[in-house]
Amino acid sequence: QVQLVESGGGLVQAGDSLRLSCAASGRRLYTMGWFRQAPGKEREFVAAIRQSTHYADSVRGRFIISRDETLTTMWLQMNNLKVEDTAVYYCAGRKWDAVEIPRTTGGYDYWGQGTQVTVSS
Repeated sequence: QVQLVESGGGLVQAGDSLRLSCAASGRRLYTMGWFRQAPGKEREFVAAIRQSTHYADSVRGRFIISRDETLTTMWLQMNNLKVEDTAVYYCAGRKWDAVEIPRTTGGYDYWGQGTQVTVSS
């Protein structure tokens, strides 16, 4: 059984940094990603990693996705946070390896429970 567990969320001020972690167990996930969901909005793509990294335009240059060599831990370093980054952040994993990097929720099979990130002005 695959489990994804996020940690590292919290309350910060605009301009601050925060680092999220995702611990994966039960299966090696070659493609993993981060999504976020703000109140009243749909869950949206933030970043993904396989052999390369991919970012949403809204976070490119501020966020960095990475993971360890064992493919069991993934991180999202969030710098220069903005109020509009406030959301619940979810870790996601894809069951089968493929070259394509999905940017929609339907492209991922496993999800964490989410961690709240709140950025105040």
